[in-house]
Amino acid sequence: MDAMDLPDYFLADLANPSLLTPDMVGEACRALKSNRRQFLAERDTASIIAAIAALAEDWLDPANPFRRRALEQGPAALGFSLPTLAAGLDAFFGSLTQDHLQALVFQDLGHAQRLDRLMAAEVESFSNRLALAHGPEMLVHITGGRLPNPALTSIVLGLLTRSAQFVKCASGTALLPRLFAHSLREVEPKLGACLEIAEWRGGHRALETALFAEADCVTAAGSDETLTAIRHHLPAGVRFLGYGTRLSFGYVAHEMLSNFALPKVVAAAARDVMVWNQLGCLSPHAIYVETGGRNAPERFAELLAGELAAGELLQPRGPLPTADAAAVAAHRAFYEIRAAHSPDTQLWCSPDSTAWTVVFEVDPRFRVSCLNRFIYVKAVADVEQALQGVDEWRGRISTVGLAATGAKEQTLAARFARWGVPRICAVGRMQQPSPAWRHDGRPSLGDLVTWTDWETAVRDGLQS
Repeated sequence: MDAMDLPDYFLADLANPSLLTPDMVGEACRALKSNRRQFLAERDTASIIAAIAALAEDWLDPANPFRRRALEQGPAALGFSLPTLAAGLDAFFGSLTQDHLQALVFQDLGHAQRLDRLMAAEVESFSNRLALAHGPEMLVHITGGRLPNPALTSIVLGLLTRSAQFVKCASGTALLPRLFAHSLREVEPKLGACLEIAEWRGGHRALETALFAEADCVTAAGSDETLTAIRHHLPAGVRFLGYGTRLSFGYVAHEMLSNFALPKVVAAAARDVMVWNQLGCLSPHAIYVETGGRNAPERFAELLAGELAAGELLQPRGPLPTADAAAVAAHRAFYEIRAAHSPDTQLWCSPDSTAWTVVFEVDPRFRVSCLNRFIYVKAVADVEQALQGVDEWRGRISTVGLAATGAKEQTLAARFARWGVPRICAVGRMQQPSPAWRHDGRPSLGDLVTWTDWETAVRDGLQS
């Protein structure tokens, strides 16, 4: 396997994807369903969790051939530098432990064996009721974007629900899901036989019609327009879980601007900007910094620029497509002019490249970043001013990275929660959610299942 001549197990292994036909897609789905009935439907949750955790450990091994190939081919295929990709893989696979996966099942389903048999959690035992959770027989994932984590997470969730899975990757993004699927098939061939990976450009109506005709549940990530189009073309009765456009920001309380705390907070914020080059929905577009601290928000922005410059030496962003580089250059030019005419705007950026950019503004209005390590720092008096600035995006915020301490941290977290933020975490952890996190405020595993309730006693005086 060192040479990594991968066998043609998956449709994504086709040398010419244009040869893919609706009949091939339909036949692949039917084979997946048959394999699921034979190899997966009756497998217990504990053994599936053990298999996933062991596979994750394999991917953390520098000698693992699939990881090596991902790091060799990933930078060119996905546009991330090798250090950025390696750090991202380490964070993702490092989180897939048995403890974390067991916690996910217990959190979303109420019991570690909820998918294995009819049984009662503590609260159900008082009502003489048992329940079993069922995953979809055929689960289809439509991925979007270059980040591998969402697609890999979807596969893990599908394995836990014992579903046959077809992963349709966006054009040019199948490398990591394909390598992960091959690694699964090598160590757990029966599980791997319940998984298909394919890649084609979105909007191929004939292929998607054949795929959706076999689906029980479809998950999709992408723009709101993409999700609307997919939903429109699904047959009646197919469940749809869409994950659309979401944005994130950071918030730093003025107590964290002491000479002792400030460098640590700035370093953590820089990590949030650099992870996956700021391209995930959990990455910050802006960081709100309170006034009134030992150091001013402008100082935070200046130090953040220094951290991003240092980070570029250790974990370079990598080259950008021409259009993305042009977007960064255009945004920089706008703020250079504004900074030249107003003390309320300042700009720091990498010389002779578009590698990183920090824009400081007094204006609290939230601005959508062009990403690729382009970050806004906004000065605010308090959390209410920050929320007023973000109000236009209320309902579309994914994560707030929070830097505060003690009672104020609890107060701020409660305020963000009441405002509608589905996830709050420490600054520096924005792109590293637990496997048990509730995606967009919904239970990621729980949303996939349906339930059977068994009422073991009949009320109104009748005996069971």
